[in-house]
Amino acid sequence: MSERLQCHIYIVDDETHNLTLLSKLLTRHGFHQVTTNSDPEDALIQIPRSNCDLLLMDMSMPKMSGLELLENLQPLVHGTPPLPVLVLTGDTRTDTRRAALNLGAKDFVNKPFDPPEVLCRIQNLLESRCLQRRLLNQNSELERLVHERTRQLQLNQLETVRRLGQAAEYRDDQTGTHIVRVSQAAGRLARALGQSEDFISAIGHAAQLHDLGKLAIPDSILLKPGRLTDEEMQAMRQHVALGAQILAGSECPILSMAEQIARYHHERWDGKGYLEGLEGLQIPLCARILSVVDVFDALTSERPYKRAWTHAEALAEIEKGRGTQFDPDLVDEFLRVAEDIYQIKPLTV
Repeated sequence: MSERLQCHIYIVDDETHNLTLLSKLLTRHGFHQVTTNSDPEDALIQIPRSNCDLLLMDMSMPKMSGLELLENLQPLVHGTPPLPVLVLTGDTRTDTRRAALNLGAKDFVNKPFDPPEVLCRIQNLLESRCLQRRLLNQNSELERLVHERTRQLQLNQLETVRRLGQAAEYRDDQTGTHIVRVSQAAGRLARALGQSEDFISAIGHAAQLHDLGKLAIPDSILLKPGRLTDEEMQAMRQHVALGAQILAGSECPILSMAEQIARYHHERWDGKGYLEGLEGLQIPLCARILSVVDVFDALTSERPYKRAWTHAEALAEIEKGRGTQFDPDLVDEFLRVAEDIYQIKPLTV
């Protein structure tokens, strides 16, 4: 059975012989979903529930005129897809037809009507209805495919971010867990600060690339067990610029934030950081957040050149840097939520 023949046709006419004639005509030509109603007021209630595909209606009816019925059905007539309306009328006045067209009527048949003409006009309107419905379904499928493809691309981007971060991290942390801890802590601190979900998600991913520039630092400097010379320290500090250069110019929001973090997470609140000597609120919030959680994690992690500090020692060091190395408001919030982030009790004095 064709799609057109499966459509539901609703007919409203106060003249029952017209309803009978139209119903028989449609049934004879394969349309078996036909509903008739001689009461326009009842039809106004039933039509929205019927899920019909075509409305045939008389113009001159008692209780409610065709124009009134049409006006009350505007949400359906101008819906998505619009409900096509075929007007059956003996009123040939131009102003009446114009009023019906303005209310959404698609076609007219004069009474007494010619059955072949009515059938032809019905078939044309239903064909248009089917095409519109098919187009809507295709658009919905395309939107689904685009959404799925976009989601997959985003997942691929995040996977690339994670692997790049790990590649840099393995240079001086064979477990690769530092970036996991730092990214999680950055997201939780951002949430505690009342940042948006988009910001929280972005910083959680972008933080993984904060030390990407370490890929370009020689092992002799990066893994040196003792204190670095001034020259070696200058070379080490270049990792922020190198990381930012790798990430620069991206239109991806996560990579744009990662560039800011890579470039500025060693700046200090008092302006004595590197490389640009930014101070205070000149330093992007994402970099200020990363600075606190990165230092805390670095202090509590063992490295070839140092032992792991206790949580209490590290918290004391963070508090010591309040207003000098770190944003004082971020330090206050970090100390307040440190127990939740690291499952420890914050330092008490």
